[in-house]
Order: sequence, then C-alpha cells, then structure tokens
Amino acid sequence: MLWVLFLLVAWGSAVVSCTRLCLAAVAAAQPMEATAGPRPDGRTLSLYEAAFLAGGPRRVADLALVSMSRERRLLLAHTGWVTVVDPDGRNDLERSVIAAIGPRGQSPVPPVRNLLTTADPVRALADRLVAAGLAVPAGARANVAAAVRQVRLACGVILLTGVVALLMVPPASGPGPALAWFALPLLLTASCLVIARVEVHPYSRWASPAGQQLLGRIDVPPRRPVAQRTGGGADEEPDDGELLTALAVHGTAALPDPALRAALRAHWGH
Repeated sequence: MLWVLFLLVAWGSAVVSCTRLCLAAVAAAQPMEATAGPRPDGRTLSLYEAAFLAGGPRRVADLALVSMSRERRLLLAHTGWVTVVDPDGRNDLERSVIAAIGPRGQSPVPPVRNLLTTADPVRALADRLVAAGLAVPAGARANVAAAVRQVRLACGVILLTGVVALLMVPPASGPGPALAWFALPLLLTASCLVIARVEVHPYSRWASPAGQQLLGRIDVPPRRPVAQRTGGGADEEPDDGELLTALAVHGTAALPDPALRAALRAHWGH
C-alpha cells in the first residue's frame, strides 16, 4: 500500500493550493472602503480611470496615444512607430508620453508604452483608484495570480504522483480504486481553476467589485466601420468621444480603423 503515501501527497497539494486560492479570491473580492477622494457611490469615471480599471496601465497608455493622435499632436503609423507633432503636453500624462518618445521625436510604440505603464502619472492614477476603493491593490492581484499558479502546479503533482502510484499498485487489486482516489483531488483542482477563471478573473486583475459596477454603467456605442472615401453606404466614423470610450472599456479591438489597431499592436522591431 505504498501508493497511499503518494495519494496523501496529492491530496495535500490539492487542499493547500485550493484553500490558498479561495482565500486570495475572497480577499480580492472584499468591498474596499474609500480612504481618500469621493465615495464610489454616485461618482462617474473619467476615461483614463475607466481605461485603468478595464485594462490596467497598458490600456491607459494606449488611450493616451490614441487621444493625442486624434488631436493631431502625435502621428501613429500602421508600421508601429509614433512621431511627435506637437511637443507641448497639456497635462502630466501627455508630457510623459512625449518624454517616453524621446528627444528625437520618434520611436516604436512598444517601448513608449512600456515606459508609460510605469510613469508617475499612471502610478498616481492607480493609487487614487485604490484609495477610492475602485481598484484592486497590487498585493491582492499578486496573491490571486500566485494562488492560481500554485493550483496549476498541484494539478501537475497529482498527475505525477498518480502515475507513480499506479505503477506500485499490486496487480491483484487492479488500478481501479487508485484511479478513483486520484481522480478526486484532480477534479478538485481543475474545478477551482475553472471557477477562478469565471468568477475571479473579471475583477481581480484591476477593478474591484465597486469599480466593476461603475464600468458597467458606461454606455459604449456599438462598433461601426470607418466611412469609405468612395461611399458605399457605410456608417460615418464615430466621433472622438465614442471612439475613446470604446477603447478605454474594450481595448484596441474596439478601434474601427485597422491602421490604428496595427500601430498599437505592433511588436518591437516593426
């Protein structure tokens, strides 16, 4: 019955990892009281706040680039390069954009975005949202991510110990009972991962439940195709407010212009 020792290891891994994930998920879902600024109830989100809650610092960076491009103060090329047209930023975030592009006034988009995600204005925005109870603190996000990784590791441990245990089962008793016992912790860990994907993922990354509620109140217009120069009955291009709102909430997939999507999705070296 040496295989029972491996069964204990499998069950231990499953129970410990699933318990940690449940505790981390509960902590991330707890309503957070506002310690500064207006209460979440009754307030509205700015575009940059909505962008952070929906997609984090990267979404804020994309929104800043597109916003300045729409105002003809930056040029976003489909090749993935951004060029400064107007070097005078109107606020701290725009000045960070220009500084990230560099003194030559031109740069690939990916390094600019990477610098913006850690810029002081973006960190300050995150701190304000956390203080208002709308964003999940970085520690809580890290705990959930680490717990999910531990459950995935536990799945691997269960499979490995199960294979070893089956090799040790006496032929006379058959593999049936051992398979059944190992199937239970594997089912437990797999179920936790599925539940975490459905229940934890929507808010644990950036927005708290209160932040999710505010995001849900934003009226995002349906995506419409860019008007064709030759006509053909296509809808007119959405105005800046509609386009930027859709980008803030849904990301680059909501942009109707394929050239603009290509510019933001370009990889280093393009």
